[in-house]
Formats: sequence, C-alpha cells, structure tokens
Amino acid sequence: MERCKALLMNEAAVQRALKRIAHEIVERDDGAENLCIVGIKRRGVPLAQQIAANIESIEGSSVPVGELDITFYRDDLQLSSPNPVIREGRLPFSIDGKKVVLVDDVLYTGRTASAALDALKDNGRAALVQLAVLVDRGHRELPIRGDYVGKNVPTSRSEFIKVKIPPFEEYTAVELFDLA
Repeated sequence: MERCKALLMNEAAVQRALKRIAHEIVERDDGAENLCIVGIKRRGVPLAQQIAANIESIEGSSVPVGELDITFYRDDLQLSSPNPVIREGRLPFSIDGKKVVLVDDVLYTGRTASAALDALKDNGRAALVQLAVLVDRGHRELPIRGDYVGKNVPTSRSEFIKVKIPPFEEYTAVELFDLA
C-alpha cells in the first residue's frame, strides 16, 4: 500500500493557489472577455471548474468551461495500455478566436500538455492558449512551461505527486509519494 511521504498542499493551500491563478489570469488577459477554460481529463476538469468559479466571483461574469480527453493524442499511447480507456471530452463552445486556458493538475515532462495542444487544435483555432497547473514538479522533456503555476515542487524521478480532489477522492490535497 502506498504511503504518503509528505503533504505538499492541504485543501486551504489548494484553494488559495486556485484563487491566485484566477486573479493572475484576469490580470494578464485584461478581464474575462473572450476567455474560456478547458480542463484536461481527469483532475484538470474540477480544477478548471474551480478556477472558472473564482474568475466569475472576481469579474461578475461566467466563463465557459470545457473538458478535453487527450488519450488518443498521447505519444506514449501504446506504452500505457493496449486498450486505452477513452473518456468523452466536452467543448460545448467554439474556441475559434478565444483565449483558452488549459488546466492540468501536475506538470511533469510536458507530454500531457503537448497532447492537449494537439487535441485542442482539432477543436478549432484559438487566438491564444495558456497553461495553468496546480503543481510544477520539473523534469521537462519538451519545451513547455506553465503560464500559471500554483506551486513549484522540485522532485526526484523516484517520487510522484498525487493531486487528490473530489469527485475522484473524498478530500482535497497534494501529496508526495515514493515510486518504490
């Protein structure tokens, strides 16, 4: 059974980071006009919904939120499973000409973000795409960086980070584990 090595962020710290990210998005994008938030399935979706709710409380106007399934866009698809599980993505709005903020839980090698960019391009042509992540743990293999980062956590390759968030877990936290 896995045992948590360290609690990196409790629920209050996660909520503060998501509020700060929302404020940074509004500041950099000069408000919420022409903005949409797209969560990368799985844990990027509830984070995207919370960021959008925070932006709505700041700006007084709602921001559309979509979900992106990147399964078929991953360059390691064959390595992960011979029968990958496809989760339906939902972009109930056009991204053409919009400022899109992609949201993910952990930025590691950059391969998930790269796959998300490929998937997003199949849904239209955004005017601008930015990346928001709750945790950046380093070890990039591609030239990708987060525009909005909740917390930078230097890790070793023998460690991994788990973002715990409803509806996937019963509580909200960011925890560090050893691989072995």
